Parts: sequence; structure tokens; C-alpha cells
Amino acid sequence: MSLAVVYSRARYGLDAPLVTVEVHISNGLPAFQLVGLPETSVKESRDRVRSAMVNSGFAFPDRKITVNLAPADLPKEGGRFDLPIALGIIVASGQLAEKSLLGFEFCGELALSGEIRQILGEIPVAIACREAKRAIVLPMLNAQQAQQVSNVTVHGAEHLLQVHSFLLAQQALPQIPPLPVAETKQQADLADVKGQAHAKRVLEITAAGEHNLLMLGPAGTGKSMLAQRLPSIMPPLTESEALATAAIYSIAGITRNLTDWRQRPFRSPHHTSSAVALVGGGSVPRPGEISLAHHGILFLDELPEFPRKVLDVLREPLETNKVHISRAARQAEFPAQFQLIAALNPSPTGHHEDGRSSPEQVMRYLNRLSGPFIDRIELQIEVPLLPKGMLSQECQEESSASVRERVLAAREIQLQRQGKANSRLNGREIAQYCPLSQADAGFLEDTIHRFKLSARTYHKVIKVARTIADLQLQTDISKAHIMEALSYRALERLLSYLKS
Repeated sequence: MSLAVVYSRARYGLDAPLVTVEVHISNGLPAFQLVGLPETSVKESRDRVRSAMVNSGFAFPDRKITVNLAPADLPKEGGRFDLPIALGIIVASGQLAEKSLLGFEFCGELALSGEIRQILGEIPVAIACREAKRAIVLPMLNAQQAQQVSNVTVHGAEHLLQVHSFLLAQQALPQIPPLPVAETKQQADLADVKGQAHAKRVLEITAAGEHNLLMLGPAGTGKSMLAQRLPSIMPPLTESEALATAAIYSIAGITRNLTDWRQRPFRSPHHTSSAVALVGGGSVPRPGEISLAHHGILFLDELPEFPRKVLDVLREPLETNKVHISRAARQAEFPAQFQLIAALNPSPTGHHEDGRSSPEQVMRYLNRLSGPFIDRIELQIEVPLLPKGMLSQECQEESSASVRERVLAAREIQLQRQGKANSRLNGREIAQYCPLSQADAGFLEDTIHRFKLSARTYHKVIKVARTIADLQLQTDISKAHIMEALSYRALERLLSYLKS
């Protein structure tokens, strides 16, 4: 048999399109030609495959070898095609029967010794193989991560010789360590934060409805502590959400701890991060921080220290829950359904009332945040300094477990009513699931008009009021819920005060 066909998978955003590796060995001067739009890293596989085969004891054909990676219009990058190319040459040269490859796909980079090295994107590969109803042979480290995908047969291999013996049915591949039982990781508890009952109340609303939150206050009031404890009161990831998050991390080359793969991600980039670091990019597009926070939390501390252009790139993902990256040769779309939690000092000196900065200086500092960006944050609260005696006072604060019970109850109401969190409702769904009485609707519209707020703010206030009603287990939204939701606009009140 001088022709062999081996199945593999490319990496294209969060997709893993099928690549058919065709190997043909013919008479002629010895040559090794790769076609099918391979990038430099793929072209270099010729030397890796040759050395891996020779050092593993296989006969490398001294003839003309042509390898076609189909489809020809799909760019191929990385060393993931080394293993299928090597197996194709082994089959085409008669050292392995072609029927032994039936029902399998292969991905893996070869070392010169024949060892199989880790690749990127094993989760999308496993998902694609499940849909194609084929088993997948991966490097051992990738196979351990790919176990997160259910109903797919995954084999882990550490050397080319092991794969050859496995296909000959001479021996089984090394057993993959079983997927660990998810552990309840000891998280920071909300009870660690003294006082700040108002902020804790808003944090509960944030978790219950998946709303965005902005906290402003002097340094040392507990803004970062509150943000870091938000995951402890949020519902755990569902299996589909956890798998979507795992796929993004596998594409980014980040290995997660399998014992906590059902916990929501918490990303906290430094304020020196660039727009590309947040959104993602590169010649081969890779996900950024907002996609790594998918189904989790993106915490931006010292918000005004981020360049304004960097913050404004978040405006579209906050609305669409996805990022589309376009480059000259590649395009990719990544999901970005995250909660934005931000913290800032209301003055460049720490507090606008400390007498060290004028209202004009404070306004210039806060004007680093654009109006359209702030408009997308539903909850804005002030976290004040603790009153005298609070730090030394011994008091029992409510634990995260207690708050989480109320959050889970409210979230279950939302899922039964509309199948999603309140923050994800669109205009038509707001009218259906968040009806207001004529008097309450008129009151809210008058308030929005009086304070010159946008129509987006009008809808966000209704969604927050809906979450407050859910936490109180009430079917209808009342005026009290609307007034509480309107009270969480601290930054806009501060700006109005400074202008006056």
C-alpha cells in the first residue's frame, strides 16, 4: 500500500475542523514534500518525523514522500500533525495495516526520540471527535484534560512505539489517571469582611442576577476583598458551562486543576494590560482575559488607571457576550459572557473629600472613564470607611454559605421563569418577564428623564429590580424594588455633585 489516509484536527478559534492527512510514497528521487497550506511549524515536521521514526526503530522510506493536509484552504499550524504524518508514512510503507487506523483520529507533536509532546486545544478536538463518533489518540497530558468531555473515547500515549503496538493490538496504551472527583475548594468567605452590610447586599444582588458591579471608595475599605469573595456566593458551573470554559483555557494553553474545573473563573488583569491582552488577538488569534473569564468574573481594580481605549474595547463584549477577532489571514470568534466587577478610588488622592484635590482634578480623574462604558454597569455603589470601633469590635458576620442559599433560590426562579439570568434578558423579554404597573413605569421614566440617564439604564434598572424581587421571592416588581435599584447609581450621583 503506497497511499495512506489518517484523520487529525486543526485549531481554528474554538473549533477543531477535520484535517485529512494523505501520505503517498512513490518512486523517484528521495524527497519529503508537504502541501495543504502548512505554516513553518508544520513544514518543520519533516525533520521531526524522520528522526522520530528512525530513533524508534522504523524504516524510513528512501523514496519520494508526498503529504497532503486537506482541505488545502485551511491554514495548519503547530506540531499537532507530527503523529498522524508519522503513522501515515508507516502505513504507506507497509509497516502497519491501513485497517488498523479505522475509527481513530490522532493529534500530537513528536520529539526526535519518538516521544509524544503536548499540544494546544485538546478540549475542542475531543468535542469534535465525539460528534464524529471516532476515538482520539492524544498526548498523555492532553488526554487527562480531555476526560472532561463526556461520551468520547480518549487514549493517552507517551511514545510513537506505544501507538504502533496499540494499533497492532499487541498492547494497550497506558491507562489515563481517572478524572478526580470535584472537590469543594476552600474559598475566601464573606464573613471575613467586617461591616459593609450595604456592599454585601449589593454583592448578593450581583451574584443572583449576574449583574455588573462598580465599587468606589477610599483605599482600604474592602473593595478588593468583596470582589474576591463573590465566587463563594455564586452558583457552580453547569457541565456545559464548565466544558465551554475548559475549551477556552485549552486553546490558550493554560492547564487547569481538574479538581476545581466546575468553579467559576476569576480573572484579575493588571491595569498595565493592553487592549489585545483583554480582548485577545495575535497572528493566530488566541483568547484574551475577557474570554478566559467566560462564565466567571473579570475584576478590574484601580479602574481609572486602565487606559481609556483599553476600557472602551469592553463595551461591545459587555453587550454581545462574544468577541470577533479579525486579522489579515485569520478570523476567530470567542465567547465572552462574563461579569465585570470594577473598583476605583473616587479621587487621584484616594478620596474626593480629603481636601487634597479640587473638584476639577477629581473630574479629570473620573473622566478617564467614558460615559458609554459606565452606562453598561448596572450596579454602582460607594464603599465607605468603617466607623470608629468597627475593626476592633467582635461580631458574627453572615457566611458565604448562608448568602449562597438565597442566591441559588433566586437563580432557580429565574431559570424556571425565563431560562437565563436576569442580566441576559433582551428588550422583548424584559417586557414579558419584568412587567411594571403603569404608575411604576411612569415613575421610573420620570426619574430617568430627570437625571438625564439613557434608555439602556432604564432597562438595566428594571432588570436589577427584577433580581431584588426574586431574592425576596416576590412575583411582581414593586416601586420599592425600583427605588432600591435606582439607589445603586453612586458614580452618577458623584459626578452630578462635582458638576454642581
